[in-house]
Amino acid sequence: MLQLNYIKENKQATIDSLKRKYFKNAEETIEMVLGIDQKRRETQAVLDTTLARANALAKEIGGLMKAGKKEDAEVAKAETAELKVKSKALEEDLKVSESELYDVMVTIPNLPHVSVPEGRTPEENINVFEHGTIPTLHEAALPHWELIKQYDIIDFDLGNKITGAGFPVYKGKGARIQRAMINFFLDEALAAGYMEIQPPILINKESGYGTGQLPDKEGQMYHSTVDDLFLIPTAEVPVTNIYRDVILSDNDLPIKNAAYTPCFRREAGSWGAHVRGLNRLHQFDKIEIVQIRKPEESYQALEEMVEHVKSLLEKLELPYRILRLCGGDMGFTSALTYDFEVYSAAQKRWLEVSSVSNFESYQANRLKLRYKVDGKTQLLHTLNGSALALPRILASILENFQTLEGIKIPKVLVPYCGFEMI
Repeated sequence: MLQLNYIKENKQATIDSLKRKYFKNAEETIEMVLGIDQKRRETQAVLDTTLARANALAKEIGGLMKAGKKEDAEVAKAETAELKVKSKALEEDLKVSESELYDVMVTIPNLPHVSVPEGRTPEENINVFEHGTIPTLHEAALPHWELIKQYDIIDFDLGNKITGAGFPVYKGKGARIQRAMINFFLDEALAAGYMEIQPPILINKESGYGTGQLPDKEGQMYHSTVDDLFLIPTAEVPVTNIYRDVILSDNDLPIKNAAYTPCFRREAGSWGAHVRGLNRLHQFDKIEIVQIRKPEESYQALEEMVEHVKSLLEKLELPYRILRLCGGDMGFTSALTYDFEVYSAAQKRWLEVSSVSNFESYQANRLKLRYKVDGKTQLLHTLNGSALALPRILASILENFQTLEGIKIPKVLVPYCGFEMI
């Protein structure tokens, strides 16, 4: 959530930045925020005056009674009673204004960093780095959705029978390579200084609002209405919410957490060839890395996270590229995002496998996540990244490493898998 003082002091700059994210009705929304805030402050001022008058009268009443001025004391008591009624009504008005202000503020996305390129569509993202050689496959090469049938390692029909479309069943070597990637990614995160967390995969509304999934992505999350809980779309949500309503000290920082969880996304409206097979699922596994840093350190931390994801892809021997997302293609809560894409040789296209983002103070403001500096509290910066999401990594491994004899396993995964070929 944006800081109200920043909006008040930088009204036009805020509007201009929101337009770079193609936020609809930017001017009207900011005017609404300022209008509600003005009303809130005016109500608070009248309430403060009313309470001050009531407190002053309360002190006078005792003196009047001691001085034998009973009639004057009764008049003061009557006025005090009126002031109590008035202050109660003002307090209710203040609660309404604060609620209205919050409801509008949580609909406003984060502002883009100055380095975010102009643009509205994925085609306008900027390719900032590319590594590896795109493999040349043999003539009989197949896309991964055919390979998984041929080698009987993933069963979509069985998943459809048990649950529905987008919930695959991994079998045999398919299940083992999943476990191998999870352990490899977690081991690499621990070696990079991250502490492993095993969080719940159901969250409450407070957690959803804390990291910005609510209200923005309410329709994309699975919702258990009986208990009013949501299945997580990413481990970022429960891990970051560990620090909700927390004031940290210098000794606590930096915080670096890593977590493996299944993730759940409804992906409403997704259809077509680009979502075939493992390209887009309703349930998938992912290792997430989360950092909490001082504001002056967060962009250095972002580069460290980018380097970490690069190292994973290079160890997997997968060709990849890094995109700096344009304003219109960025997430709701992000100030700057780098997307990693690996090349799928059989599909002849790039597949997104990771997003690494700096949210600056946007999530911290929602979470009330602060630290003490020089005796004062200040908002921290939060960052997160996929390191990595498994489905498209597996799809790329299956396609890029296929041979006439079988599918080779990247060397770095062999000790985790226990086999070299599928």
